[in-house]
Amino acid sequence: MSGSVATVTDASFQQFTTQGGVVLVDFWAPWCGPCRRVGPVIEQLSGEMPNVHFGKLNTDENQMTSVQNGVMSIPTIMVYKDGQKVDQIVGAYPKEHFVAALKKHL
Repeated sequence: MSGSVATVTDASFQQFTTQGGVVLVDFWAPWCGPCRRVGPVIEQLSGEMPNVHFGKLNTDENQMTSVQNGVMSIPTIMVYKDGQKVDQIVGAYPKEHFVAALKKHL
């Protein structure tokens, strides 16, 4: 079961994270090994948690947003609720870790 993970850019970040409800943004880059392990987990969750909006932002292509949000290492997963950042996870973790983080805010 696969959901949809939106591609988020510098131009769309503000609108994406303020759309209301719970939003997860995966800050990643193509050369990052741990990011490649987290990507499929986020994809899977997007199919299992329809009440969460999922997006991924390529830090190489969207450096302004990465800097503004203090992303120092990737993968960094940020969770927003109603436009406010409520959680941040740095590193590759098992699926259950992300599920628990999201459920706190639903």
